[in-house]
Amino acid sequence: MKAEEKRSEGTSPGEREADKLVPGGKRSRKRRITIFLLVCLLNVGLLALLWTQLLTPAQKQSNAGSTQSSSPLIGHPAPDFSLAILRSHPASTLHLASLKGKPVVLNFWASWCVPCQHEAPLLQATWRSVQNQGIIFLGIDFQDAQNDGLNFLRTYGITYLNVVDSTGATAINYGLSGVPETFFLNRQGMIVSKVIGELTKQTLQSNLQAL
Repeated sequence: MKAEEKRSEGTSPGEREADKLVPGGKRSRKRRITIFLLVCLLNVGLLALLWTQLLTPAQKQSNAGSTQSSSPLIGHPAPDFSLAILRSHPASTLHLASLKGKPVVLNFWASWCVPCQHEAPLLQATWRSVQNQGIIFLGIDFQDAQNDGLNFLRTYGITYLNVVDSTGATAINYGLSGVPETFFLNRQGMIVSKVIGELTKQTLQSNLQAL
């Protein structure tokens, strides 16, 4: 007891006060570290969830091959145009308004576009099966060299009508984000639907039925 009193007497007031504070200070630091770690873990979890939500739609779109678009043009008249018909000899122009009264499948493509090459046989085969119903298939060759466009038609045996958008002005009017893109127009010349990317048989048939 005397020894403790002597140690206490030999300790300055400041040291005694520090001894009182240290245990509480350690607990406070531990508490702050624990809270910091919990906040970090929560942030990591939220970032992982956000990344998953952002990645999932992209994966679905990639797997689908084509995407039904909610274009602002849907439900409105298709932008009119007059474009030269894609032929080896000098050709006349085609006025879209002249096709009013018939359903139209408007397909933007280019010879250098691999998905366009993939969907070309499907478009040709489908057109052959529905042309007697009065449905018009119209291809728009987007910013392509004439010879390359003609070679594309010959390679894939395309016999439906195609025109050339050499300046890209028509593509801009339709809000084109890339090729291929396909617009489905009803008999009144209104855009019923739009598909971005390579067409599949199922996508093409479902949109034709909507016409």
